[in-house]
Amino acid sequence: MKYSASLQPAFLLHRRSYSNHSLLLECFTAGDGRFPAIVRGVKNSKGKAVGLLQPFVPLLIQCAGRGEVRTLSRFEAAASPLLLQGRALYCGFYLNELLMRLLQRNDPCERLFEHYGETLMGLVTGRRLEGILRRFEITLLKEIGYGLILDRDSETGASLVAEKRYSYRLEQGPAAATDDDPQTLQGSTLLALNGEGTLDELGLREARELTRRALSRYLGDKPLKSRELFRSVSKRH
Repeated sequence: MKYSASLQPAFLLHRRSYSNHSLLLECFTAGDGRFPAIVRGVKNSKGKAVGLLQPFVPLLIQCAGRGEVRTLSRFEAAASPLLLQGRALYCGFYLNELLMRLLQRNDPCERLFEHYGETLMGLVTGRRLEGILRRFEITLLKEIGYGLILDRDSETGASLVAEKRYSYRLEQGPAAATDDDPQTLQGSTLLALNGEGTLDELGLREARELTRRALSRYLGDKPLKSRELFRSVSKRH
């Protein structure tokens, strides 16, 4: 398969050394999704250009070659780097790890790419990080084909009521909670995740539990390195 030689917007999800002078990059674009690419002869370069090859830098890239791993033949900045600091930086690493673990390679994902850029911009502000992450997780689940039901009772088909509590079964969706349900959440939490309202403190906790349960089904048993990193840093502070 020969890949398009045109410039396209991109972000890098990961980079590592490859041979003595090259880098192996994990690229993310709207049209081609996630794919690996090698950029040669830049590992020890001190020029400004190689500094662009970092996560959270909006890029324009050009790839060429045949086979699974492409060759990055041209790259330039599309905009200024997104300066994530503190907790926001760890959130950014978390987003990238989710994409690395859950996205199939070479699967176009225009909506997800757009939402990823918007999410990074939201993280730059450093405010309401939890809400920003939850909405990204919901969008990611939807775009990979595992979207959650967030607007109706899965048993009756009735619209969710903000003031009622529901039990969420991942295989079916939300249903009216009973007294013996160990885990329930407010209808307002589900509706907020569906874009109808905002998450309050209780809603943030409930939403985190729900999306963690949903994501764990597809992430498998291997823990996320970004979560472990965040926990270790939090303990030191």
